[in-house]
Amino acid sequence: MLPTPSLALLAAVGLPPTSYRSDTLVVCDVDPQLKEKLKKFRFRKETNNAAIIMKIDKDKQLVVLEEEFQDISPEELRSELPERQPRFLVYSYKYIHDDGRISYPLCFIFSSPVGCKPEQQMMYAGSKNRLVQAAELTKVFEIRSTEDLTEQWLKERLAFFR
Repeated sequence: MLPTPSLALLAAVGLPPTSYRSDTLVVCDVDPQLKEKLKKFRFRKETNNAAIIMKIDKDKQLVVLEEEFQDISPEELRSELPERQPRFLVYSYKYIHDDGRISYPLCFIFSSPVGCKPEQQMMYAGSKNRLVQAAELTKVFEIRSTEDLTEQWLKERLAFFR
C-alpha cells in the first residue's frame, strides 16, 4: 500500500499549491463525464467481464477515461496496462463462488508499478480516495506490478468478501 503523500513532499516535487488541499489531500478531481460513465457502469446489466481504465490528465489535473473494454479477462486487462505508469481500473468481474453462485463484483484496482516517477505516484496516490468515493466502490485493491493482475490474484482478493 502506498502511503498518502505529505503536503511537504508534494511541494518538494514542484506541484503547485492549487493542486492540493490541506484539509483532505486531493491532487486531482474526477472529470464529470467520467463520474457519469462510472455511474452507468455500476448499474450495467451485462454479465460479461468489463473494465474502465482511467488516467490522470496532468495539465487539467483531472482523472479521465483512458479506455473501456468488454469481454476482457484479467490477463488481457493486464496487457493493456502500462508497465511503468500508474493507472486506475474499475473491473466488473463474473465471479463464480465455491458453492456455484455467480456474482458480478465491481473492483477498483490501483496499479502503481515499481519504477514509476515519484511525482506520478504521488498524484495517483493522492487522487485515489476521491475516485473511489466518486465511483462508490468498496472492493479496493492495489498492485505494484502489472504481472500481479491475474485471475487467481483477483479470486483470492474477492474470497475475502464472501
